[in-house]
Order: sequence, then structure tokens, then C-alpha cells
Amino acid sequence: MRKIKMLMVAVIVFMIAILPGIVTDAAPKNMYVHFINVGQGDSIYIKAPNGEDILIDGGNKDGSDVVAYLKKQKVKDIEIMIATHPDADHIGGLDEVLKAFPVKSVYAPKVGNTTQAYKDFLVAVKNKKLTIKVAKADVVLPIKGVTAKFVGPVKSYSTSDTNDWSAVLKVTYGKKSFLFTGDAETRAEADMVKAKKDLRADVLKVGHHGAKTSTSATLLKAVKPTYAVISVGKNAYGHPTSEVLNRLKSYKVKVFRTDKQGTIIATTNGTTLTFNVKPIY
Repeated sequence: MRKIKMLMVAVIVFMIAILPGIVTDAAPKNMYVHFINVGQGDSIYIKAPNGEDILIDGGNKDGSDVVAYLKKQKVKDIEIMIATHPDADHIGGLDEVLKAFPVKSVYAPKVGNTTQAYKDFLVAVKNKKLTIKVAKADVVLPIKGVTAKFVGPVKSYSTSDTNDWSAVLKVTYGKKSFLFTGDAETRAEADMVKAKKDLRADVLKVGHHGAKTSTSATLLKAVKPTYAVISVGKNAYGHPTSEVLNRLKSYKVKVFRTDKQGTIIATTNGTTLTFNVKPIY
């Protein structure tokens, strides 16, 4: 009996010793979404809960700001790079990112153009001996612990305007989700809704820097976002437009802007969602 008691005590002591480790391991990990301030352009860096690094777009022609930001975040390599569409203010800096980091996979919609920025991107991809994977609706990204799926484009559009070709990605971690829309405009938005894609998200990356040709009432009804992030800088287009700002306000969406607040960082453990700054609207 004495030996049994001693064994039980030993087991209890052992359990007490390892319990903190068990509790720590079970604690939910965070996912971080950085809407990098690149001026009039888009660049979004996602640190997935299990460590993968995802980059959506790379800002304008000079990608040194994106490279510097990623290095500051201690990024060593990039598992997934997404070029939403060929516009220079989205893919302009991706060639420099490709030169600076090992990249495992590159996704882009099946549309191109003749700009130097796009040519530089293609050359950089080729130099890395990578093949571009097609970004289109229903393609799922292999990211552990989250669901990452393209919900657009759902069809082909005219090659004269590449905005509607934008790769639209939905990322869900636990109960929280994000919708990254590139420069998708009202036609592409309506097509995604008509195709019954699951667009519901807590955070909406506002399309086309707040242009009036994106972020329609149709989209907002489908997404029902609590928060919206506008990636925008000094420009001659009037972005973000009063039409979009008023639309977001009418749907009671809390708005963040990179031109007013710098880089916006969202943090979620799958249950809660916080930002590094307060919304301005």
C-alpha cells in the first residue's frame, strides 16, 4: 500500500510539472494581418497561426519599402505570394520581394498586360524557377490552421481592364474572417454574389482604394463587414471617394485608412479581433 501511495504522489507531482506546458500549447495562436502603408497601392502581409508567411501584392514600382517591412517582421521566406492583378500599384514591387526572399508558390489570375512592371514580375518569377499557379474562384491555398480560398474571379473578363480579374481571397481563422478584394469592381462583385460565393467576412479590404466603381451595396450586403480597411495614398483620382465612404457609413462599417493611420495591423486568435489603431469612422 505504501508503494502505491508513493507512486500516486509521483504521478501527481509529474502532472503538476507538465501541466503548464500543456496549457501553453493548447492556448490559441494568433494570426496577424498587416495592411502595409505603401501609398497609393496595395500590399498585405499575413502571418498565419502556424507560421506561414503570405504576401498579397507588393505596392508600386519601388518594392524596397515592402522588403524592408517584411525584414523588420523577421520574415525569412514566403510560402505564398499572390499578385491580385497586373496593375503596377499592386505588383510593382513583387519583383524586388522575389529577389529578396525564397518564395515557395506564386498565384495570379490568368491575365496580363504589357507594362514594364508586369514584365519585371514575370522575369523575377522565371528567375526563381517558379510557375505561376492560376488564382480563380474555388482554388484553395494550403495554409495550416486556416481556410484560405479564392472566391473570385468567377469568370473571364475583357483584357482591356484587368481590375475585374482581381484575385479575391477569403481567409477564415476560427470565427473570424477577412476578404481581400484587390481592385475588383462592381461587375466582378455582382458576379461573385450571383455565383453564391461565401463572401461573409468581419474585415473587408476595400476594393480599388475606395474608387466609386467598387464596394457596391450588393457586395456590402453579402459581406456584412464590421471593419473595412482602405489602402490608399496621395492620388489624383479622388480615392477614397465620398460615395464609398458614405456607403460604408450607411452600413455602419468601421473604417481604417493607411493614408491617415499608416500600416494597419489586425490580430486575431480565431475568437477575438483587435487592431493596432482605432477606426477613424
